[in-house]
Amino acid sequence: MSDQVVNGSVVTFHYTLTIPSENHVADSSREGEPATVTIGSGELIEGLESRMLGLQKGDTRKFEVPCMEAYGPAEQERILTIPLDEFPEDMDTSEGNVIGFTTPSGEEIAGVILANSEGQVRVDFSHPLAGYDLLFDIEILNVEPA
Repeated sequence: MSDQVVNGSVVTFHYTLTIPSENHVADSSREGEPATVTIGSGELIEGLESRMLGLQKGDTRKFEVPCMEAYGPAEQERILTIPLDEFPEDMDTSEGNVIGFTTPSGEEIAGVILANSEGQVRVDFSHPLAGYDLLFDIEILNVEPA
């Protein structure tokens, strides 16, 4: 029985996700529960998953995942201008805030406020990490065979 990460393995790991260009830690499991995923199930971005293949329990690695292997580029067609009066009065529509929206079909999506001026709010509905190269610092805690 191998503890090497292969397609179908259930992997438990700690991670820190950094946006190097912004020198900003976007997410980390280090202060809480580790992540557990099945490799090949689509739970992880392909760029990270492919770099984890072959690792073993106890391994620690840093991987740079280029934008095109992560969430892709920010898409201009996903930037919308919404009248400010369509937002609740108590909602903070300051630049940089991430706000949850519900689509007409009931799907929950996130939007990043790009600008708020003259009664108009520009919102980017691309994935919040779209357009960024990412740096993952991971530690493999456990590997269950496929």
